[in-house]
Amino acid sequence: MRYDVLLWDLDGTLTDPKEGITLSVQYALNRLGYPFPETDDLGWIIGPPLKESFKILLQTMDETLLDQAITIYRERYQEIGLYENILYPGILELIAQLKEKGCLHLLATSKPRVFAKKILQHFSLDSYFSVIMGSELNGQFVEKDVLIAEVLKKAPAGSRAKTVMIGDRRYDVEGARANGIDVISVGYGYGTIEELSLAAPNFIVSNVRDLEKLLSS
Repeated sequence: MRYDVLLWDLDGTLTDPKEGITLSVQYALNRLGYPFPETDDLGWIIGPPLKESFKILLQTMDETLLDQAITIYRERYQEIGLYENILYPGILELIAQLKEKGCLHLLATSKPRVFAKKILQHFSLDSYFSVIMGSELNGQFVEKDVLIAEVLKKAPAGSRAKTVMIGDRRYDVEGARANGIDVISVGYGYGTIEELSLAAPNFIVSNVRDLEKLLSS
């Protein structure tokens, strides 16, 4: 196996969360009296920290307003939105196959950990992961470099050379680079090919089948 320890992003890598996230953002903007873009124009918000996206959508740096937007977003997301989600075809089989071969799976998502756990449970993925790490609701660990550093503390000692981060946005690449580990970008998520090429990961794969071939080589 090319890698023994696999850090996985969640949104855009294991699951397609577009419907739940975009509808919950629209819900928050509508409740606050702001116009909201169509669902298909909101794909860019999947990946970055939610507060950063609301800064752009609301055109504000007002922390009170931003916190209010996140609170309203979570009202819908925690009850409905996190289940408006699709597991990418072939992911469950890949995760199971890699674990059977001895790979260690660790989740490293900027999504709040409480939601990430529910999503993995919903898709029967939780039992394959030794570590499920996400941000806290207070914003701690939302930056990908800090999050990955925390996850790596829970990885076996001396495994850094055989560890890889797998994600779909430049934030995953930057976070992995900051921690001295390899990174694979998946082109089926929400990062554009231009974004991923500029980020310069170790590898870019276009689909789950190619990811399987790369990891099994």
